[in-house]
Amino acid sequence: MKLSIERGALLKAVSQAQSVVERRNTIPILANVLIEAEGDEVHFRATDLDIEVVDKAPAQVERAGATTVAATTLHEIVRKLPDGALVTLTADSAAGRLTVEAGRSNFSLATLPKEDFPVMATSEYDSNFSAPAAMLRRLFDKSKFAISTEETRYYLNGVYMHVAESEGGKVLRCVATDGHRLARIDADLPNGAGDMPGVIVPRKTVGEMRKLLDDDEMAIAVSVSETKVRFATPDITLTSKVIDGTFPDYTRVIPQGNTRRLEVDAAEFAQAVDRVATVSSERSRAVKLQLEEDRLILSVNAPDSGAAEEELAVAYADERLEIGFNAKYLLEIASQVDRENAVFMFNSSGDPTLMREGNDQSAVYVVMPMRV
Repeated sequence: MKLSIERGALLKAVSQAQSVVERRNTIPILANVLIEAEGDEVHFRATDLDIEVVDKAPAQVERAGATTVAATTLHEIVRKLPDGALVTLTADSAAGRLTVEAGRSNFSLATLPKEDFPVMATSEYDSNFSAPAAMLRRLFDKSKFAISTEETRYYLNGVYMHVAESEGGKVLRCVATDGHRLARIDADLPNGAGDMPGVIVPRKTVGEMRKLLDDDEMAIAVSVSETKVRFATPDITLTSKVIDGTFPDYTRVIPQGNTRRLEVDAAEFAQAVDRVATVSSERSRAVKLQLEEDRLILSVNAPDSGAAEEELAVAYADERLEIGFNAKYLLEIASQVDRENAVFMFNSSGDPTLMREGNDQSAVYVVMPMRV
């Protein structure tokens, strides 16, 4: 195999591939990227057995062929090469070496046989549809903060993507929860997605997929089956197993009867929470909210380190309420708000609180209170 490729195109392809590779590997071939050159393009394939990414880039291929080489080493080399360089990759399968040349730089890397590289089995997808990158980015970005990291409840270690009924008809919905907070985000249902099975997209896949979604003009081809999900742009295809488990009935957690309404400037609120939480003890990080007519007092009382208090002008017309929250959870939820105002709906100091972005019903957040 011999090919020449522009350094920028190579770096983009290799960086996507190497981020899938697990750093600690008991199987050596999984640390490698499979390079396949044919025609006028080259494919870079990497996998951790749960996720597979294939990135293709234009190249001048002198001799078609394939080999595998350590993904992180190749990425580091290409990253350090000068911008605009033309990189030549030459594989010598007899010697088990890949030569990387650019200008006066020359590297010789050990390879492993391409036959050893595990290629993820293709599956029949029940549903295939196209969705705008901006829409998918909003669905996953606004929900992923609530993904659980608790391994015992593995079915919460991802974002539940499914078709749901809302007041205006069917929507594409993403939900994540860790038992302390919950995010439920809706978007218009894309054509062809109506019969999509609900799947739990793993945390790592959400992170990898996010890299495909930066171009707002891009349409992403989404394919879903009971066991796999695939996101594809013209250059990159990301295939992942989904979490094999049943996502709990999240609708039971979303409070329906909360009537006490607080409206507050989202950015001001987040900054105030951040300031008062500075003195709180790391373990509890509890912030107390005292609500009175048109004013909100945020306070933290940490006996070992000090106390803090800040007052905000807000829109609140219900009876007095004191309620406590984990500061980190409040900050994460407040930072999701794209609009100017955040609307909190309370019931009592012991009940879950609902938050929305202004009057937008398509993004709903729930957070459990803390005793303070």
